[in-house]
Amino acid sequence: MALTLKAARVNAGLTQAEAAKIIGVSEQTLVKYEKGTAYPNVRTLKRIEDAYKVEYRDLVFYGI
Repeated sequence: MALTLKAARVNAGLTQAEAAKIIGVSEQTLVKYEKGTAYPNVRTLKRIEDAYKVEYRDLVFYGI
């Protein structure tokens, strides 16, 4: 089941500010990830998987 990064964050019950802090990036960077204008490196992607409790293959990196 493919989820946008934003949908995965919302499903995890996190605001952008909370998610950014957990993942270790700025809110502006997280917004770019959610819009698909920037992409996380492998280390950051692992933190996203852990924070959102999803696997990389279930995420799509563009906004809808």
